[in-house]
Amino acid sequence: MKLKESAEMYLETIYVLSKKSSYVRSIDVCEYMGYSKPSVSRAVGLLKEGGYITVGHDGALVLTDLGLAAAQKTYERHTVLSELFERLGVSKDVAVADACKIEHVISDETFEALKKHLNNNK
Repeated sequence: MKLKESAEMYLETIYVLSKKSSYVRSIDVCEYMGYSKPSVSRAVGLLKEGGYITVGHDGALVLTDLGLAAAQKTYERHTVLSELFERLGVSKDVAVADACKIEHVISDETFEALKKHLNNNK
């Protein structure tokens, strides 16, 4: 099942935050994304129901294997697309913003072709 863009963004955020700290809470996600507590709470509930995260007794958000795979896929798309756009001469801010939009809709085939092209031209 294809995740919605918002779910991918939440998983990617939890993944990015977990690379900086082993303890990620809902409030950390709120602050990072600039979303309200109720919005994040609802998303956390849906991600938990879907088997993408677990929530510890201490409130820690932990990606499951399923959640980690989805988060890593989105994060890779974001970083590769951002790098590609910057190499094409796009400013960093615009490259990151555009990558964030495109990472959710680009096909696997097109992404792999872009990644291959980028790697061949390093």
